[in-house]
Amino acid sequence: MQTIFMERISEVRNNKEELEEKLRVSISISGKKVTIDGDTMLEYEASIVLDAISFGFSEKKALQLLDPEATFRKIHIKNFTRRKNIGEVRARLIGTEGKTKRTLEEIGSCDIIIGDTEVGIIGSAENIEKTTTAITNLIKGSKQANVYRFLERMNTIEKKRRGEAYEKNKESEQKEQ
Repeated sequence: MQTIFMERISEVRNNKEELEEKLRVSISISGKKVTIDGDTMLEYEASIVLDAISFGFSEKKALQLLDPEATFRKIHIKNFTRRKNIGEVRARLIGTEGKTKRTLEEIGSCDIIIGDTEVGIIGSAENIEKTTTAITNLIKGSKQANVYRFLERMNTIEKKRRGEAYEKNKESEQKEQ
């Protein structure tokens, strides 16, 4: 049995039955305290999903974490800047009308939520690494255009690597025949 204290309890309360079904654990709610009961490994997975929900992700996006490839990461803004006004840093991450955040999500293939002092990211391990680097560079003061260029370059390298791996697999299959 595992207990978690959550800020955003309404999302869990509204979707309790669906969460219990998909996470294969029983969930009991008392105030802001959520108790998870089930198999130890399932409890661990459920705690990660509930942590993502507590951070601000929707139930649907948090349930992506059940995929073994998916990961949830928090970045503490203070760890990468000396600025006193975190609001300015958050503004750089969000951009005009959310454009920077949307662009990072699209190019990085991740879901991003920008909190008061932290940034939460859900995505595949590879994409999270690239997006984390991009976000930390933005926090440190890099220009948005340079960060976008970095992500696009990393995506191009990844596509090229996948293409080479595909060609090698195709060649080895032809040799076997």
